[in-house]
Amino acid sequence: MNVDWTPEQTAEFYRRRRARNLALGIVLGVLVVLFFGISIVKMVP
Repeated sequence: MNVDWTPEQTAEFYRRRRARNLALGIVLGVLVVLFFGISIVKMVP
């Protein structure tokens, strides 16, 4: 599949992809901190 995009379309594609990846990374980071916190709370009586 060969897509001929203008430089503006290519730049927009990469900008949107970067924004999605950043949002996903933040969500995953929050989940890691949440699970870590829950684990710590459960270990302390």
